[in-house]
Amino acid sequence: MTVTESIPQSARGRKADVHRARWPAYAALGAILLLSVFPLYWSIVVSSRDQSAVGRYPPPLVPGGSLWDNLSAAYQQGNFGVALANSTIVAGTITVSVVFTSTLAGFAFAKLRFRGRNALFTVVVATMLVPPQLAIVPLYIMVTQWFGWANDLRGVIVPTLVSAFGVFFMRQYLTSAVPGELLEAGRADGASTFRMYWNIVLPIARPGAAVLGLLTFIMYWNDLFWPLILLNTQNPTVQVAIANTSSGIEVDYSLVLAGTVIATFPMLIVFLLLGRQIIGGIMQGAVKG
Repeated sequence: MTVTESIPQSARGRKADVHRARWPAYAALGAILLLSVFPLYWSIVVSSRDQSAVGRYPPPLVPGGSLWDNLSAAYQQGNFGVALANSTIVAGTITVSVVFTSTLAGFAFAKLRFRGRNALFTVVVATMLVPPQLAIVPLYIMVTQWFGWANDLRGVIVPTLVSAFGVFFMRQYLTSAVPGELLEAGRADGASTFRMYWNIVLPIARPGAAVLGLLTFIMYWNDLFWPLILLNTQNPTVQVAIANTSSGIEVDYSLVLAGTVIATFPMLIVFLLLGRQIIGGIMQGAVKG
């Protein structure tokens, strides 16, 4: 055997060793994928059958033929037409507001010098330590008696337009993502602080803002506690609508899981639209970290 023949064989051997070393990682990722997808798949299976399927053993793993009937029944019973529109308004408005205010405040805390900056940021972070449940009673009194927003989407939206976590998240992201030299150049050209935010900081912050936007949208799309207190069955969000389908003496879990399927698909659409930005933001954050 010559030297030139032995080199390709050695390279193939190393490549095979690398593939063998990766198999445990592939197996672990496959197992995690199955565990993540199975609840949604099983929801589709149960929502395509009658309610006896949820307690059957062994559990059914193949979809039945009643999916469309159960989706239609859940849509009517849970008032999902109104619920989907309300959740889109609530989660969309809060997401836009949180991303805008968080990037603005994060830029100020990360790059601007002003008196009391560290003390103010400490107060913002400290508010994350207070459980939201402690504020429910005074918040309910303010929203319903002071502003008259009982069963009104403004009562769900306004108290959550600003997020302490969002400010903290964007401050940490912008501290390393925005070079100080760019801001100094912008200031030397006579740009105002808001113009530097709009033309320099916001384009750089886009990957982190996309991650924050997705997290915020998911959080308030899935929020049940506060909307369940403030809204009624005629004006629900999707989570309140799912809770409505599970009310009553005898619960039809096929309809409940059909409602869950209806509420899940908009989230998949959001991920498909923002997936590239989200993965890019996570990867950039990992590299900078």
